[in-house]
Amino acid sequence: MAQKKFDGVVEAVRYSIDGSIMLVRLFERRGAAFSDHVLMSREDLMRLLKSRHKLVTGTRVEFMAGTFETKHPIITEGVSGKEIILTQGSQQSHDWLQDVPLF
Repeated sequence: MAQKKFDGVVEAVRYSIDGSIMLVRLFERRGAAFSDHVLMSREDLMRLLKSRHKLVTGTRVEFMAGTFETKHPIITEGVSGKEIILTQGSQQSHDWLQDVPLF
């Protein structure tokens, strides 16, 4: 994925037994720089996505500060009255971030 303007990079995820996201580890854009990694709950992640923040999956390039190798944009979709969090192009009935390692 080409490096475009984004507000955060999700680096790792933890799912609950039912398949919904419990926590994500991400880097948030703070002006021209990025934060250290932050642990964020599903509710906080959903709040960011609802406020039109652009989040992507990816990893930080070692020794390159705010440089990231990005993979997929993250979106929300409504399934049977419930919002789920997905990477763009995924066809799932529960939260799913493709190519994101578990922690």
